[in-house]
Amino acid sequence: MNTGEKPGAVSISGDGEAGAMRGDVILRLSDVVKTFPGVVALSGVELEVRAGEVHCLLGQNGAGKSTLIKILAGVHAPDEGTVEWLGGPVSFGNPLAAVRAGIATIYQELDLVDDLSVAENVFLGHEPERAGFVRNGQMKRETAAILTRLGHGEIDPGRMVRDLSNAGKQLVSMARALSHQAKLIIMDEPSAVLAHDEVANLFRIIRDLTAHGIAVIYISHRLEEIREIGDRVTVLKDGRTSAVNLPARTTATRELVSRMTGRNIEYVFPPRVAVVGEKLLEVTNLTRDREFHDVSLTVHSGEIVGIAGLVGSGRSELLETIFGARRADDGTVVMNGKTIKGVSAAVRNGLGMAPEERKSQALLLGEPVYRNMTLTTFSSLGHGGFTDIGRELEAATRVAEQLQVRPLDVRRLVNTLSGGNQQKVVVGRWLLGGTKLLLLDEPTRGVDVGARAELYQVIHDLTATGVGVLLVSSEVPEVLGLADRVLVMREGRIIRTADAGLLTEDDVLDLVMAGSLHTNGDETT
Repeated sequence: MNTGEKPGAVSISGDGEAGAMRGDVILRLSDVVKTFPGVVALSGVELEVRAGEVHCLLGQNGAGKSTLIKILAGVHAPDEGTVEWLGGPVSFGNPLAAVRAGIATIYQELDLVDDLSVAENVFLGHEPERAGFVRNGQMKRETAAILTRLGHGEIDPGRMVRDLSNAGKQLVSMARALSHQAKLIIMDEPSAVLAHDEVANLFRIIRDLTAHGIAVIYISHRLEEIREIGDRVTVLKDGRTSAVNLPARTTATRELVSRMTGRNIEYVFPPRVAVVGEKLLEVTNLTRDREFHDVSLTVHSGEIVGIAGLVGSGRSELLETIFGARRADDGTVVMNGKTIKGVSAAVRNGLGMAPEERKSQALLLGEPVYRNMTLTTFSSLGHGGFTDIGRELEAATRVAEQLQVRPLDVRRLVNTLSGGNQQKVVVGRWLLGGTKLLLLDEPTRGVDVGARAELYQVIHDLTATGVGVLLVSSEVPEVLGLADRVLVMREGRIIRTADAGLLTEDDVLDLVMAGSLHTNGDETT
């Protein structure tokens, strides 16, 4: 059934209906289908959301979550099926119609205007006016009231958004949603850029919103967050609904992973037998004032060394300094017997790095996959000062096949790939360059469970060829599941080194958060 204008549907273009009682169904999708040229994005999707609940939406990258969000946000119209809002069928003609109806979306890439103030962003498009003039004073007062409701009245409504932290910008997006009297707020990976304490504050705000009857659709790849904040879970797989209305707190992780991937959780971390060879990297007393101090570590051929620590512990800054992107104040970095100073020397001696912010720091989003892969080696893929595009395509295709980049089309723009496949492209760049040791900062950030398993296999396969890996991750189970040795970092110092098999998740969390060293052995083993 074509739903461009469905018979009997209410075409929402102005204010929405009256509010619902807590627990009432306010949103229902039935048999929703959406296709794009050559792609079936959604095929018979079901979803039910109640007032005052946190409804979690899970699925791998490519499962259809983004398309579903855009239908609810008025960006796309479904080709078939029905969308019911506040008890009646609707057809949102555009994003403004969805917002006016009471559905607000906070995207992972926040759509704020950096060069406008907090208040101007909150009321962008619906500024209070009198006689054709914007009432700036009223706008600031109402913004301040909303921020106070969110528990952050300290944020100045006149402050420029560009000067806010990631957490502050997210609060502005929430304030914008509340300025529209939203009855449903969709949050797409809201914790991806937040530190631990900021996530706790986010959850406090969400609980306050739902206590007042506002519904939240919460999208996250972090299953532990689903347990903590969610009420019910709907899972998408390959554009279809594989599970609806599962209880968030009691559904086994094994079932959630199986619903998303079709595989059991045992396959998330592939089995590994490390064959450790010669020393590749030796860091001695490396110091960068106010960030980390007297860090010493080694990484050998075929070895995975993981660094666990909170955001702000100095772990990312340490990797960037080892790579030469930051200048050390003291200490040395030696790779294959040669002292490393600067990125050029690092790359020349076999060091590669996949940074935390791959989109802004590692990828040319408007360029094709092959050009991103050959970025550090294209000068060697030509002759007479000219690059041979044929050789570029051949080399990139070979590595893309090895890493199982999907879709396997190296001419495709890299910004059209999922997060997991973008990460494979970054890794592929260093494979082409013959990298001997790879630095990975948050390698699976924004990557779903199924794609994570593929990336873990890629990392294991690399070490089987003798490549060493030094990785940083906020997720303790990931560090323990991947690494052969683990370094625990707190307040800029390595406070524990141990074989991964000798540490539990509780051990690591005690060290990085409570600061209480275990007494069942030496601090460094």
